[in-house]
Amino acid sequence: MPASSAAADRAAQALSRPFTLRGLTVPNRIVMAPMTRDFSPGGVPGADVARYYARRAAGGVGLIVTEGTYIRHDSAGDSVRAPLFHGEAALAGWKNVVAEVHRAGGRIMAQICHVGVQRPEGAGPVPDAPTVSPSGIGLDGAPAGKAMTQDDLDAVIAAFAEAAAAAERTGFDGVEVHGAHGLLIDQFLWERTNRRTDGYGGDPVARTRFAAEIVAACRKAVSADFPIVFRTSQWKLNNYDARLATTPQELEAVLTPLAEAGVDAFHSSTRRYWVPEFEDSDLNLAGWTKKLTGKATISVGSVGLDKAFKPGFESGSRTGVAGIENLVNRLERDEFDLIAIGRALIADPEWARKVLTGDTEALIPFAADQVATLR
Repeated sequence: MPASSAAADRAAQALSRPFTLRGLTVPNRIVMAPMTRDFSPGGVPGADVARYYARRAAGGVGLIVTEGTYIRHDSAGDSVRAPLFHGEAALAGWKNVVAEVHRAGGRIMAQICHVGVQRPEGAGPVPDAPTVSPSGIGLDGAPAGKAMTQDDLDAVIAAFAEAAAAAERTGFDGVEVHGAHGLLIDQFLWERTNRRTDGYGGDPVARTRFAAEIVAACRKAVSADFPIVFRTSQWKLNNYDARLATTPQELEAVLTPLAEAGVDAFHSSTRRYWVPEFEDSDLNLAGWTKKLTGKATISVGSVGLDKAFKPGFESGSRTGVAGIENLVNRLERDEFDLIAIGRALIADPEWARKVLTGDTEALIPFAADQVATLR
């Protein structure tokens, strides 16, 4: 159903406010969430990738966060079609993406990542590289991957810093460090996969050391005005019940070292943005993160859709359009600062414009088969 005039006005007012993060000002509160698309053969994003992102910028998205890109480390990736963030060809491709997004009036951040133990042996751009992990333990608790040495840790930290510097040099408006969803950094944060007995394991603060050193190295590698975002989550790949923190105090112990290391904003990944994170409070993960750290936050999770993440991607699935009144309420009270949109923007490149102008009757629903194309 179309939104009422009053509801449309409220949504537009809440979402249309500009927001500043260090030297970056975005025109509204709508962020395109990072979503793996695997349309970069050989790790090089082409003209079709540039058009894909530019269409969302032209459609009114205030800030785009790219799909995850692999840092310069042999074990970083698990796909030959996911984009790299190193090498002349890949960076030239990204420079074109940035140019097209800027030409369309948008702002864009690069998300940089290392998949760690999620990488099957023999997969990715460098098949002969060993899969690495904090402690030789997989997400399921079984033995997997090579436990990282200090030399391994130093190499990955340096590679993240190199990627952050490359993002600024290539013209991006910021960088997002992927520390969520059971990727390598998150494997260090999670007690199930981090059983180390050196300075990188133990209590929650010690388990945060690797992530904090990455953030500090990235901060040192870029200019003072260049924003750094850090993505967190409780859930992991195929484990939606996983928890880094069961209380606000535990969450604060994880986040504080990261904030002190130089994070400007946290991107708090949840499957449903309206679900409270802890008992006795309506705050979601982004809301708690903002309250505990004082840093800006990006929320995310099934915005504008009536099916959560996993069911929405099942073969043949179609997801209906849902209202955003709850989202507007939360934005009006500044529970979080920005909201990331995922599947709704795969379905409809003009989702932002339609919501901001009240043309919600024209929104295109998400269907799982849309993932097979880049448009």
